[in-house]
Amino acid sequence: MPQITLLPHPDLCPEGRTLDMRRGAMLCRGLLEAGIAIEHACEMVAACATCHVHVRSGADSLAPPDDEENDQLDNAWGLDAQSRLACCVKVRDTDLVIELPRHTRNHAREA
Repeated sequence: MPQITLLPHPDLCPEGRTLDMRRGAMLCRGLLEAGIAIEHACEMVAACATCHVHVRSGADSLAPPDDEENDQLDNAWGLDAQSRLACCVKVRDTDLVIELPRHTRNHAREA
């Protein structure tokens, strides 16, 4: 079972975290199920870019982003070459290292 390592994030997981996720799982859903409150304003249909993450290791094992994901990534804050939408990432057999951005497209979060 692949391991997902989350780098420390001051609000969402200050100590960082390592999770086991089954092959084929959607990264966003897996993070939410593990109690990581990643934003997902569009309910995980690749229409908002609020679930933007940086795949720091293991990205070569993932399917490349499709046109829809690339279009939404253009709206993400802090975009870099390792940026993906967590709702579009399907976990494969390779371990991943994920960094959650400090800021998202939404300025405020509902409690």
